[in-house]
Amino acid sequence: MKGLVIKSTGSWYQIQTESGDTVSCRIQGKFRLKGIKTTNPIAVGDWIDVELEPDQETGIITHLHERKNYIIRKSVNLSKQAQIIAANLDQAFLVVTLASPRTSLGFIDRFLVTAEAYEVSAKIIFNKLDLFSDEGLEILAKYKQIYTQLGYACYEVSALEGTNISQIQALLKDNVSLISGHSGVGKSTLINALLPDADVKTGAISDWSDKGQHTTTFAEMHPLPFGGFLIDTPGIRELGVFDLLPQELGRLFPEFRSRMSDCKFHNCQHINEPGCAVLKALEADDIEPSRYDSYLSIYHGNETRI
Repeated sequence: MKGLVIKSTGSWYQIQTESGDTVSCRIQGKFRLKGIKTTNPIAVGDWIDVELEPDQETGIITHLHERKNYIIRKSVNLSKQAQIIAANLDQAFLVVTLASPRTSLGFIDRFLVTAEAYEVSAKIIFNKLDLFSDEGLEILAKYKQIYTQLGYACYEVSALEGTNISQIQALLKDNVSLISGHSGVGKSTLINALLPDADVKTGAISDWSDKGQHTTTFAEMHPLPFGGFLIDTPGIRELGVFDLLPQELGRLFPEFRSRMSDCKFHNCQHINEPGCAVLKALEADDIEPSRYDSYLSIYHGNETRI
């Protein structure tokens, strides 16, 4: 029996079968993916085969169907392992806030690089528009300029007040979409605005740290009344890029990718090589310095933290 993983709670998975029934399933024995060390061999969004257990209302996952893509992150405390956030996505939205808490440009870039690496279309949602001062609006305009000129669609919303929510709803129709971001950026409030019947728990910002507190414990896929699914995930405090070779990194930056063929050396790493077209563009202010800083940070294996 084929089914879709709609919720993961660690050792148990909620499966929606093709007939529309929901079954609680578990993995029997060792179930690992070839070539990838992950803390979760099955993720929300996966299509799997299930065998019902005799005289039980539960099932056993017996087979994982091939994924078209996925979003993955390095486990911060387990450097050689990773967590698959969600699989088989049509698009991924990164929810960003400029304050309470602040999302750094480095974090945004790491998310975009991960999406590029695993062939997921990424978009950016700037939330909490209702809190922006005039200075904040200027920073927002700068952020949007950086990413829209690279081809990443950016949207401004206030999930609390419902501003521009209809724009996002139109993008979700008939798609499997991931909502991700730091804890406290308003993902749960946004999902409740997009899908009132979801009744996702929301939380407050910690006063002492100005960081969000986790309100979503496990990834969950919500069916949309207008077609498609919306995947809610736990807030990400740290995002380590996983399983990328340094020499592959340049192609994951669109502004590098378009210039790499003009570099003097075919294996140019865009750091200190003579005749580097990327460095030439950086010197001419045709590449945003913050993006190049992110490239160096990822290249040298540093972590981005808030």
